[in-house]
Parts: sequence; C-alpha cells; structure tokens
Amino acid sequence: MQWLAKFIYHKVLGWKVTGNANLSKDNIKKAVIIAAPHTSWHDFYIGILLRSVLGVKTNFIGKKSLFNFPFGWVFRALGGAPVNRFSSQNKVKEIVKIFNERDEFRLGMSPEGTRKKTEKWRTGFYYIAKEANVPIIMFTLDFENKQNKISEPFYPTDDKDADFKFIKAYFNGVKGKIPEYS
Repeated sequence: MQWLAKFIYHKVLGWKVTGNANLSKDNIKKAVIIAAPHTSWHDFYIGILLRSVLGVKTNFIGKKSLFNFPFGWVFRALGGAPVNRFSSQNKVKEIVKIFNERDEFRLGMSPEGTRKKTEKWRTGFYYIAKEANVPIIMFTLDFENKQNKISEPFYPTDDKDADFKFIKAYFNGVKGKIPEYS
C-alpha cells in the first residue's frame, strides 16, 4: 500500500517531504511527533499519507470510549491508544505509562490542541516527551508550498522557555490549509 500512498501524496496531491525524511532509517522507536499548524480536518489525511510514504508507524491517543465495540478495532489498527479523559489521573503520566509499556510508540499530536487560531500552545506534548525521555520530532503542515518539513529529533532540555522558542521557530511562516488560523 506504500506505493499507493506515495502516488496519492506526490502525484495526485502534489506534496513533497523535506528535511529529515529518513525517520524509518533513523530507527527511532519512540517519539512525540508534533504537527503544525493544525487548521483543518485535511491535516489528518495528509498525516496518514505521510506516515505511509515514510514507512513509519505512528500512533495517536483518543478517548477510551472510541475503542469500544464496534469500531475499537479500527482505531487500534490505525495506531490508536485509549486514554481515560475523565480519570483523576494526570494525562501526561497516563501517556508516559503507554510509552513505558511499549517497545515502539510514536505519538502524533497537534501542539495547538485546536484547529482554530491560537496564540498559546498546549504544553502536554513537551512534558510527555520530557517525562518519557523521548525526542520531539516536528513536522509542518505547509499547504502553501505543499510540503511536510520534518525536523531532526529534539530532546527537551531543562530550559522550557528556550525549548519552546526553538520549537515554535521551526514553524515560523508556515501556512496551514486555512491560512488565517496559522
């Protein structure tokens, strides 16, 4: 199916990959992958196609009820992992536990936490990476240039402000599907 994903991604949609396109060869088994700017539902299929193009299994988290009958098997097959949104347990710790229980887990997330315009990103992805001791890999959803630019793995330091400045700079000037939300 990789050939079909490549055909759709490159030929039909006209997208390209730049930056660190060797994720499958880098042998990074665990990472938090952040995609921005997240402005539209179109981001989902671009991400699904991209993971097939690269040949890298990625995961996502979803509310536990999504993983019940009859569709639970579909979400698991797509790489989903259930989390209990209503538990009193800290969500970061719950997701770090998933990282610790698995040999391979690459969690895809949107740092904005919404498709709307936002000035402030959520910080969960950062604390998940830090507590799980895994790198953050950034990729752009650049609809203006039809490209996904992928970063080298970045390990959070003890300077959160500097780290966020570095991470956000990676996405400077990138326009999502709905540019005014970028």
